[in-house]
Amino acid sequence: MNANNSPPIVGRDDELRFLFEILDAAGSQGGATGLLGEPGVGKSALLAAAAEHARASGFTVLTARGSQSETELPFAGLHQVLRPLLPFADRLPAQQRDALLACFAMSDTTGGNPFFAFLAVLELLADSATRAPVLVCLDDLHWMDQPSIEAFAFVVRRIAGERVIVLCTSRTEAPLWLDAPAMLWRELHGIDDTAATTLLHERSPSLPAPIRDRVLRQARGNPLALIEFATALEPGGVPWTELDDDLPMTTRLERAFAARADHLTPAVLAILTVAAVDDGDDLDDVVAAAQILHGSPVSRGTAQPAFDQGLLIAAGARYRIAHPLVGSALRQRMAPATRRQAHRALARVLSVYPDRAMWHRASSVSGRDEGIAAELERAAGDAHSRGAVASAAAWLERAAALSDDPQAQAARLLSAAELGYQLGRFSQVEQIKAQVTGLALGDRDRSRLAWLEGVFHDGSTGEPAEVRHLVEMARIATGAQDIDLAMQLLVGAARRVWWRDPGPAVRHEVVHAARQVEVAGNDPRLLAVLALSESNEQGPAVIDQLSRWPDDAGGRPDLAGLLGIAAFCTGDFRRALGFLSTPVQELRAQGRMSLLAEALAIRSWAEIYLGVFDVSASADEAMRLADETGQSLWAATARIAVALIGAVTRGGDTHGLLTEAEHVALRTPNAASSLLAGVQLARGTAALGAGRDAAAYDELRRVFDPADPAYQRVQQVWTLGYLADAAVRTDRRAEARTALEAVERIAGDSPALGATINLEYARAVLAEPATAEPLFRAAVDGAARAMPWHRARAEFAYGSWLRRQRRVVESRAPLRSARAAFEAVGARTWAEHADQELRATGERGWQPTSSRRELLSPQETQIADLAAQGLSNREIGQRLFLSHRTVSSHLYRMFPKLGVTSRNQLAGALTQLDDASAVPSETAMTQSPD
Repeated sequence: MNANNSPPIVGRDDELRFLFEILDAAGSQGGATGLLGEPGVGKSALLAAAAEHARASGFTVLTARGSQSETELPFAGLHQVLRPLLPFADRLPAQQRDALLACFAMSDTTGGNPFFAFLAVLELLADSATRAPVLVCLDDLHWMDQPSIEAFAFVVRRIAGERVIVLCTSRTEAPLWLDAPAMLWRELHGIDDTAATTLLHERSPSLPAPIRDRVLRQARGNPLALIEFATALEPGGVPWTELDDDLPMTTRLERAFAARADHLTPAVLAILTVAAVDDGDDLDDVVAAAQILHGSPVSRGTAQPAFDQGLLIAAGARYRIAHPLVGSALRQRMAPATRRQAHRALARVLSVYPDRAMWHRASSVSGRDEGIAAELERAAGDAHSRGAVASAAAWLERAAALSDDPQAQAARLLSAAELGYQLGRFSQVEQIKAQVTGLALGDRDRSRLAWLEGVFHDGSTGEPAEVRHLVEMARIATGAQDIDLAMQLLVGAARRVWWRDPGPAVRHEVVHAARQVEVAGNDPRLLAVLALSESNEQGPAVIDQLSRWPDDAGGRPDLAGLLGIAAFCTGDFRRALGFLSTPVQELRAQGRMSLLAEALAIRSWAEIYLGVFDVSASADEAMRLADETGQSLWAATARIAVALIGAVTRGGDTHGLLTEAEHVALRTPNAASSLLAGVQLARGTAALGAGRDAAAYDELRRVFDPADPAYQRVQQVWTLGYLADAAVRTDRRAEARTALEAVERIAGDSPALGATINLEYARAVLAEPATAEPLFRAAVDGAARAMPWHRARAEFAYGSWLRRQRRVVESRAPLRSARAAFEAVGARTWAEHADQELRATGERGWQPTSSRRELLSPQETQIADLAAQGLSNREIGQRLFLSHRTVSSHLYRMFPKLGVTSRNQLAGALTQLDDASAVPSETAMTQSPD
């Protein structure tokens, strides 16, 4: 049988040099590169050359090739890559090993988490890289199954510190599924005229000049076209018109390949027909199915002419189609009935592989078939339990297409759309919704469709009509005693209210509908709806119910998450921290990255509002995880948190982060006012720290203006203190007092912690001199007393006021206390402002100190803390979704920064640093000041 008949590498010196340089640098760093280009331009040839260079250099080379016929088979591409490494799976932590083997149906484990499987892939590659550098070659990525692509994307984001290189190829027009930020794409074009002439002469030296010139013109530097057109245009080949210049290159190449099969016998054509729809690489399977299709004996020897013609290629004991366009050409020439018969034959042969057999069986029917639709639905459930969510969604869509009952069809489509939402596939969900809209729906499915509206914006559209529609669907579900669906719809409606206020009437409708659902008064779903919808009006009642729940919500992280949201929205930030700590721990342990990103983002903001700024690691992780899981709103929320923390602690440039977050908000239909309010708070705080007081006032004032897109009726309460600062420094007290009076009305008679801190502070700062002093004392000793940042701000404002009242000696004590507290919490710029006030009183001699912790990146901070707790590198890696080798590299780099030489010294070093800075622990922040 023929060896690979791929064209030689001619005219690609620059590209080869580029790839070889990447491989030669693998000893010091990992990375990922992709080649884009039209069919035949030489992507696969370059990939093969890189693989050969890597083998000669001692690499472990792992390969996979996408196939149009296995696009819907979960983890098919991943299995190709990992086949040589699977014997080492027993060395993995049990949770990762079981999740990985479940992907390949090699384990009885169900409900496997895909992210633990992806982490297992990373660990296998990283471990292999300790023995030799690793090259992963992914050819024809555009036809690889989506679960495998997600696994490779996970790996690509985390191999910078590993001796692992990923090279892949994809067609230019294909979606860049592997579009991770760490991925470098390079587009290939045709080779130049000199190289094209050389290649054509090497392969067809006796080609007549007229034909040679026409081939060169038509091929346009495409290496495969140069070879195939020359062969096809030989006497007895394809007519000139079949290769017309006006036809796309893909079409002309397909016709050239199809011509090779014109004179083959029916038995050989049967083998080619089956091979063209086969999703595997076992020639025996193809021969067995071809015999069924042909109806006469067929053997491996029968296939020899297909190899001789270069349509099939032997690959060891296996085979493959010579080029994807060969398969495409063969499928196009098949009659639909023949293709279905080939699928039916393969389904019989592959009965020992349930997933593959099921997919071929589904492809073998022409009309609707409820029996196969039901089988596909069950197979989708199995795929979902193995973590192959994308494949499960595809199988449900196929099941819907085969359904003979319109309501069953709609239900399956909605299930596929819900999985699409889990995957972050906005366009897929929109397409399915369009299909479902024209179908007859039952009440429950109408409610499911309503929930899907705006779900990708976390409900941030906030259109009154949309919110009312969800409320109406919830009322229908309540009437049908479908309590869970009713509460799901109402939580969705309430989230919309939070992101963009639709007005008091709509807010009240949501609350009223929630009160009609027969759930307990302390049901976390109900409390979340009340807090999201009417945070201030319902606040006291919600807080009273929250006080009756333990911090871990009785061991239910899902409920604790809802309670944390309720506490956050009512401004009970201490309690929010307590509730949110449980889901963060559990979601991390379960590898649920999407929900973890949301929980970390909310918890980071709860800490920020409490004045705790040593949480950059949590906010940074929330941002990275939200980006990775496609949650743009939560990524933007985390970006604002990272920017605000940076503005307070480092005084650096926050423009890039805040501009990105603002763009997300403005791209959201009707804008997400909550995001814009956060952006304005961060910008205003940064301007205050930089001494740009007028700019700070202008930024912060927007949150209080009902006509401004950044207006947010709840977040303005928590922004009031900063507005008061800017107003005093720009002589706009009167305007700020108007805002204070409005906030007092909103907060009511029993304001929560967040509101109380801001109200006490603003009343003091904006007061007339005759009444200010007792208000300042109330701000220092009131709700802010146990919170260093807020107490320091009150002391700073009080000391500054005393100095302006010419009570210079009295001013020094609160100013010194504020300066020390600002320095302790890492607010260097604010400490310098306090020192400037002290210098104005005549006091000198302060020198700012720095902590070695400041030298650590957010991720290094997380790793150091976990290592100090005694966790192993693998345990830290699993918590942070990193390889254990990456953890080890981080520790190695941070030891000199912390002045230690081993991990045994970490705990003591970090304790000394924390004691020196006196930054309060999260536990202390969650305790009552009493």
